[in-house]
Amino acid sequence: MPEQPTPESIGGQPCPMCHQNSLTLTERDIEVPYFGKLLAFSMLCSNCKFHKADVETEQQGEPLRYTFEIESEKDMSVRIIKSSEATVKFPHLTTIEPGTASQGYVSNVEGLLNRIKHEIEVIRDTAEDEGDKTKAKNLLKKIFRITCGEEKQKLIIDDPSGNSAIISERARREPLKGVKAKKDEG
Repeated sequence: MPEQPTPESIGGQPCPMCHQNSLTLTERDIEVPYFGKLLAFSMLCSNCKFHKADVETEQQGEPLRYTFEIESEKDMSVRIIKSSEATVKFPHLTTIEPGTASQGYVSNVEGLLNRIKHEIEVIRDTAEDEGDKTKAKNLLKKIFRITCGEEKQKLIIDDPSGNSAIISERARREPLKGVKAKKDEG
């Protein structure tokens, strides 16, 4: 894997949450094999721990939908690029909607499933309703079967910004219907 450049950071910026000059802005170029160059941005406040991250492609993309069938344990290593504007869908499991707390990141299928697993574990451990706890336990079992390659699962990423991708020859890429591309306003 090629050596990645050192990130550029600017500290002492005003935090949008606590309004202290304790925010560090970081930008890094990342070269993703079979995809191209990404710009990764993050903000981290040392005072209130506010964090926000996103990724963008070097060129403005068209709204896209990626679909991928997780079929085996080997598929856990398939690279995922998710922008903060993307909606991630695992039908019959969960949907991750974009919003103000949405993060952009580069991961793999296993990392994405681990993020979901963590959220479900919190529900399992804090829910007061036994039905909610049972549902959470069943979803965790399903995630385990998927990661072991015992159960197939479809993964869909809809991104109006075109800054997301599933890096696999088996991933299907198509225009995201009903969404217009963002044009640079200048």
